[in-house]
Amino acid sequence: MSAAAIPRDGLAALLARERETFRERNPRSRAAYERATHLFGRVPMTWMNKTAAGFPLYLDRAQGAHVRDLDGHDLVDLCLGDTGAMAGHSPAPTVAAVQRRLGELGGATAMLPTEDAEWVGAELARRFGLPLWSFSLTATDANRWAIRLARAVTGRPKILFHSYCYHGSVDESLIVVGPDGRAASREGNVGAPCDVTQTSRVVEFNDVDALERELAHGDVAAMLMEPALTNIGIVLPQPGYLEAVRELTRAHGTLLINDETHTFSAGPGGATAAWGLQPDAITIGKAIGGGIPCGAYGLSAELAERIAARDDLDLVDMGGVGGTLAGNPVSVAAMRATLEHVLTEDAFAHMTALAGRYVDGVRETIDRHGLPWSIVQLGARAEVRFTSPAPVSGGASAAAHDPDLDDYVHVALANRGVLLTPFHAMALMSPATTQDDVDRHHEAFADAVGALIAAA
Repeated sequence: MSAAAIPRDGLAALLARERETFRERNPRSRAAYERATHLFGRVPMTWMNKTAAGFPLYLDRAQGAHVRDLDGHDLVDLCLGDTGAMAGHSPAPTVAAVQRRLGELGGATAMLPTEDAEWVGAELARRFGLPLWSFSLTATDANRWAIRLARAVTGRPKILFHSYCYHGSVDESLIVVGPDGRAASREGNVGAPCDVTQTSRVVEFNDVDALERELAHGDVAAMLMEPALTNIGIVLPQPGYLEAVRELTRAHGTLLINDETHTFSAGPGGATAAWGLQPDAITIGKAIGGGIPCGAYGLSAELAERIAARDDLDLVDMGGVGGTLAGNPVSVAAMRATLEHVLTEDAFAHMTALAGRYVDGVRETIDRHGLPWSIVQLGARAEVRFTSPAPVSGGASAAAHDPDLDDYVHVALANRGVLLTPFHAMALMSPATTQDDVDRHHEAFADAVGALIAAA
């Protein structure tokens, strides 16, 4: 059976039924949402309205790999803050470090460094291979600052991206390859300060010829890339692609920045270490603070020397790189505790093995029903795609999106006690995730798919 062969009226009826069940199961969350008249979009951030059910679940408490909503339901959390809670919710070492910093030691922010910062820098250097690090509060800021540094030292204006990449809310990154093959602003781009094609270039992931063509213009300061696409759906590099990226960027004098914010799931040193990559800079955020806001960017020794040699760049005051709360004692303490005690090599081995168990169980259900779906794994992360084979570019991944099936799977699993990342059918394992959690997902997924097949 193909996805297209699933009767849409049957799918629509199933989705309506699951949404009604969701409404009945969650009266307190629904009431809280309806009362929220002083929040733009009724939520703290408008992306929280990305819900297949019509309103979001409200959080009561969270621990490890589970959350409890306002209506008292215990849910296996395979979303994990879309990577922000990769360490699990409230890991004990991180909580203890933050409590000590805020309580016993004091000083949430003082514009003074702490010794923890050097430890975190050294650990990130060990894991990712770049020797010098600086901190931010988000990966978006780390990306923005890395872009500014790249433009400063190269004297070039443009940044190169993959179509449908994800680098937070960086203005330059909201560019895609349009239907006519030309660069275009990504649909829905809000309040762009200028036409994004003036600041950026774009190619499809895994397209070496397009990459060489765009770099040949000679105006690209840096290529900012995820080693594997994630937010449009996991798209893995084809053999030789990342090697070609590095060879071509070097040949054309373009800096290479790896954004490891999501691909950190590939291992303790992200895809950079797992796949032997050699970027000039790395950006990361979310996961390394165990849930406390943080971000970081790392520089190669050569790039750091080029920046330091520029005495015309204001890196101390108002030069456009930095923030008052960046590198504050609380987030730095959280990063140290999380990296030292929680997201360890042993933890990643556990998480990756569980992701493999997850993939096997999902694939068994897909194969049993003869569905032309696929599942892709990126270390501790895995995602169901409602097409087979899995897409190899961002444009193909966007085109393969099936919003009705996606909504159905999300709300059906939520009704059965399992949360996936709301933006796509992706699951992430934490050090606290167990085999029982994964098996609970398999039972829910098999039940939801079985109902879908019966509707056909």
